[in-house]
Amino acid sequence: MDIENDRKSLLISALKKCGAVKFGDFTLASGKKSKYYIDIKKASTDPATLAVIAEQAAFLISNEDVDMVGGVALGGVPLATAVSLSSDLPLLIVRKEEKGYGTGGRFIGDLRKGSHVILIEDVTTSGGSVKDAIAAIRGAGGYVDVVITVVDREEGAQQGLATLGVKLVPLVGVSDLI
Repeated sequence: MDIENDRKSLLISALKKCGAVKFGDFTLASGKKSKYYIDIKKASTDPATLAVIAEQAAFLISNEDVDMVGGVALGGVPLATAVSLSSDLPLLIVRKEEKGYGTGGRFIGDLRKGSHVILIEDVTTSGGSVKDAIAAIRGAGGYVDVVITVVDREEGAQQGLATLGVKLVPLVGVSDLI
């Protein structure tokens, strides 16, 4: 077995062990029905599984030209935080909408014009939720060329993000899990 397969097997085992892979009748955020659910919140609250995710994403990032690790509130934040700690890269949190009080703003972190950001996603289906974050970062003068997702449901996110010039890199695909 090669190193990539070893990494994938380790993550699959960790996701199943922590109870992140569930079977039954579920309604997804999109409204679509599914016979399985990938509960990455379960994985991101389990230290052992979170460490595996962070290490694997940080390994992938080490081959990229990147200034920051970003996560979309709420699901991507613990993942991006762990990856930030593992990669020693600054963290960028992307709010779903601009805050209208305090210091305001859409971002927590020091996003500068020209910053290259890799976004960390929990689960991708169509890629819709991360597209808005990409647009916000680009609108602020940053660059996003890569999104790392823990699990790709393999339902069009890769193709949808490619139309924006963004490469989706899944740690595992749903076909690996079920």
